[in-house]
Amino acid sequence: MSARILIVEDDSTIALGLEKDLTLEGYDVVVVDDGVEACRIGGARPFDLIILDVMLPGMDGFEVCRELRAQRVRAPIIMLTARTQDTDKVLGLELGADDYVTKPFSPRELRARVKAALRRAAGDPAAVYRAGDLEVDTGRCEVRRAGRAIDLSALEFRLLVAFVRNPGRVLTRAALLDAVWGIGTHVTDRVVDTHVMKLRRKIEARRTPRHLVGVRGIGYRFDV
Repeated sequence: MSARILIVEDDSTIALGLEKDLTLEGYDVVVVDDGVEACRIGGARPFDLIILDVMLPGMDGFEVCRELRAQRVRAPIIMLTARTQDTDKVLGLELGADDYVTKPFSPRELRARVKAALRRAAGDPAAVYRAGDLEVDTGRCEVRRAGRAIDLSALEFRLLVAFVRNPGRVLTRAALLDAVWGIGTHVTDRVVDTHVMKLRRKIEARRTPRHLVGVRGIGYRFDV
């Protein structure tokens, strides 16, 4: 069965070009041109991937991304934008986007990113990870400690998943940047440290970390 892709783009020329190109690649493509409709159809119908423009009528792409993730939509989201600021890229990733493509882009580049996102999703089956009284459910995008839900941002959840999938292994800040923020995103080590500290405060029951341990001069390790 071919992958189903939702394109959310209000520029009819770009939308038509994407629809033709991805249809020729064998994908089942649906196109909408505003944010409100994207939230409605994206939450009601199953898609394997969503291509989401940032500048949209009704709701912008950041709001759509936030709403879809709040609806437990787990399909990979690739955001499209004419903006080049790293702050916009980081915001999209924090809200739950999986990749970021800056306009103008080549159809070949986008096809490659679509294929890569679909491969990652296919090779990333839902699982439940447990460490002490901490439970991470990647299928439901939920985290619980001693049975009580913990409220994490989309970026914090991605960061935690990177750790629980590599128990006992020291992850450098560079490795965390690639895994969580994406290759090519320019974020300082201090930003990584800040998000790790926020995550630690939420998941640790004690002041002295039991699970999320810093390794001086290298990075962090998640102990089960």
